[in-house]
Amino acid sequence: MSLFEQNAPRPLADRLRPRKLDEVVGQDHLIGPEAPIGRMLKNGQISSMILWGPPGCGKTTMARLLAEDINLAFEPLSAVFSGVADLRKVFEAARERRRMGEGTLLFVDEIHRFNRAQQDGFLPYVEDGTVVLVGATTENPSFELNGALLSRCQVFVLNRLDDAAMEQLLQRAEETMHQRLPLDADARAAVRAMADGDGRYLLNMAEELFRLPPEKILDSAGLAKAVQKRAPLYDKAQEGHYNLISALHKSLRGSDTDAALYWLARMLAGGEDPLYIARRLVRFAVEDIGIADPNALPQAIAAWDTYERLGSPEGELAIAHAVIYLGTAPKSNAAYTAYKEAIRAAKETGSLMPPKHILNAPTKLMKEIGYGKGYEYDHDTAEGFSGQNYFPEGMARRRFYQPKERGFEREIIKRLEYWDRLRSKRPDGRNDENND
Repeated sequence: MSLFEQNAPRPLADRLRPRKLDEVVGQDHLIGPEAPIGRMLKNGQISSMILWGPPGCGKTTMARLLAEDINLAFEPLSAVFSGVADLRKVFEAARERRRMGEGTLLFVDEIHRFNRAQQDGFLPYVEDGTVVLVGATTENPSFELNGALLSRCQVFVLNRLDDAAMEQLLQRAEETMHQRLPLDADARAAVRAMADGDGRYLLNMAEELFRLPPEKILDSAGLAKAVQKRAPLYDKAQEGHYNLISALHKSLRGSDTDAALYWLARMLAGGEDPLYIARRLVRFAVEDIGIADPNALPQAIAAWDTYERLGSPEGELAIAHAVIYLGTAPKSNAAYTAYKEAIRAAKETGSLMPPKHILNAPTKLMKEIGYGKGYEYDHDTAEGFSGQNYFPEGMARRRFYQPKERGFEREIIKRLEYWDRLRSKRPDGRNDENND
């Protein structure tokens, strides 16, 4: 290390790295005395694991302290900067240590960035105990890691740091710097919120604030001018994308319009494509509202069309309108369920022919074999309803569509009941409806 590097000031976040596991904040559910990792340490042995959590929650620090706690050599690698050659060197060194009676903890940051073949390379060394693997990832391991590797590792989910944990970090920073942050109570709460659960980002902001004149106390407005707000944690190509669209969809289904608007705003603030949201709203209108409110689908399509015409930001208001309309609309999945039931029945019954009386007979032969014979033209009946059978011969009537007692479907129930009464009066008795 050069003299310059020795004298260079270390960032506050690095100086405040915990020296013992009990100094790690916000992860007691994993490292507490009765927690899973805490119990491993009590027994003096840890198994390979994947630490899954958001940035700045302590994954790297925990891995380093785990190695120190049970006296393992700590080998850190980053999947961003390392390749197969680096892994080979680590595994060779770990084998040599093992021959000397020493163990190795291999910490791989951003382990999800290794491809499937590289991940397979860990398997024999994890299996025979050459290394204890601790991988860190911000992405869902079930999507990003090999099943074979996951089966050899326990997955532990680290929490996003809550407000109490963030306050602990600020207090430690003030103790280290021997001064108070120049913030009033509201600004102090705001700086914790701005870090959005990322402890490293919080300490970087605190370091910036310590450089300000201590006699000038900032309020929330002054804080916003003094530091850069953290962008929302949202990767529209990864799990956050699916989590938030799921939250929006389920909030709409639960008729919680305010929650739906919140998730919409979160997605837009994170840079989600508004047209993706518009498409999902159309899907929601079809699946979860259906005919309970026949205007829901046109409203969703109109929002989509409006955004395409106006663009951002004006078009986003149309999407918000659609969210409000869909959230407050009556809900029914009856049409969706009916379609799935009809598909199932079609697969079960195979190639049954339609009854001959509803088939056209454009040729003489077809007339002779009964095509179109006995067909009743509904418009010529008194009620505009003939009540004839339209299912295949040999197949009992089925009631696929079961409308709900909500919204416009209440009116549809009345119509279906009316037609059922007329059908039951037919002399051929084709009212053999099967509601199974």
